Amino acid sequence: MKLLHDSARLRYHAPAAVCLLLIAVLLLLPTGFEDTAIYQGADRVSARVISTDNSAIIDTGLVRSGEQFCTLELLGGRFQGRTVQGVNLLNGSLELDKLFSPGDKALVVVSFRGDAVNNVTMIDHDRMGAEGLLALLFAVFLVLFAGKTGVRAIASFVLTVLMLWKVLVPVYLKGHNPILTGLAITLGLTVLIISLVYGFDRRSLAAVSGAFLGILVTCVLGMLFTDLFQIHGAVMANSESLLYSGYQDLNLTRIFMASIFIGSSGAVMDLAVDICSAVNEVVEKRPDIGWREAVRSGMNVGRAAMGTMTTTLLLAYSGGYVALLMVFMAQGTPVVHILNYKYVSAEIIHTVVGSFGLVTVAPFTALTSGWLLTRSQKAVSASGC
Repeated sequence: MKLLHDSARLRYHAPAAVCLLLIAVLLLLPTGFEDTAIYQGADRVSARVISTDNSAIIDTGLVRSGEQFCTLELLGGRFQGRTVQGVNLLNGSLELDKLFSPGDKALVVVSFRGDAVNNVTMIDHDRMGAEGLLALLFAVFLVLFAGKTGVRAIASFVLTVLMLWKVLVPVYLKGHNPILTGLAITLGLTVLIISLVYGFDRRSLAAVSGAFLGILVTCVLGMLFTDLFQIHGAVMANSESLLYSGYQDLNLTRIFMASIFIGSSGAVMDLAVDICSAVNEVVEKRPDIGWREAVRSGMNVGRAAMGTMTTTLLLAYSGGYVALLMVFMAQGTPVVHILNYKYVSAEIIHTVVGSFGLVTVAPFTALTSGWLLTRSQKAVSASGC
C-alpha cells in the first residue's frame, strides 16, 4: 500500500519537476536573434524625462506630427547618469504616437561611437515597473486562492510564454513548417499543463488524448477553410512587415493556419480537463459503472459546458474589434460587405473553427475518459486496494 502511495506521489510531482527544469533551460536558451543588426552599436536603457520642448510639434486636428525634444537623464547602461537630448518622432497616428511629460520614464535607444553619444531615440514609455507589479499581484492572488495548484498554474503560464517566445517564434522565423511545429509545441504544452493538474496518470492520458484530437480537428478545418475563404496570411497584424525585413520566404498563410489551433488550444484543454474530472468523479463514486455509462456522463457534462465555451471564444476574439465594428456601423457599411472583408473572414475562421474544436473535444474526451478511467478503477478493485 505504501509503495502504491509513493508511486502516486511521484507521478503527481514529476510534471512539476519537468516543468521547472524546462523553464530553467528555456531561460538560458538563446533565440538566435539577440544580435539583430538594428540594435548593434546601441544601448537600450530607461531614462527619466527632465524637460520637454514641444515647439516642433504640428497640431492638425486630432493628430500631431513633427518632433518632441526631451532632456533626459539616462538611468542605466554605459552612459548611466549622463544628461542627453532625446527625440520623440510623431507620425500623426493616435495608435502609435506618444507624448512625454517631465517626470515620465521612457525606454530609449542610445546610439554611440566610443564614448560619444550620437543620438537618442525615444521608443515609448517605460512600463516595466507597472507590468511587473501587475504580474506580481496576479501571482499573489492566484497562490492565495488556489494554494499549491496556483503555484503550478503560474509555472504552466511561465512555461507557455517561454515556449512561444524561445521556441515557436524563432523556429517560425527560421522557415520551418508552421503546422507541424505548432502541433508539436501544442502537444508538448498540452501534456505538461494537464499533467500539472493530475500528475502522470490515466486522467492525464485521457484528457490529453481528447484535447489533442480536438486540436487536430481544428487544424484540419483551419487549413481547409483558409483555402476555401481565400485568406492570405498577411491578414495578421504586422505580418507583412516580416516580408520587407528579409523574411520574404516565410509562408504567412501556413502561420495563420497554425495560429487558429494554437489560439483555441487553451479553451480546448480547459474543456477536456472539466469533462475528464467529471467522469473521474463519477467513476470514483460508482466503481461498478460501465464505460458506456461513464461516457454518457461525460457527454452530458460536455453539452452543458459547450454552451458557454463557444461564446467564450467569440468574445475573446471579437473583444479587440469593438472599434472596428463601431466604424462599420458609423459608416453604414452593409453586413454583406462586412462579412466578405478579408480580415473579418479571418476572424470568422478563428472563431467558428475554434468552436469546432470545442464541440469535438467533448465527445473525444468523454470517450477516452470513460474507457481509460473505468479500466483503471477495475484494475484497482482487482488488486484488492
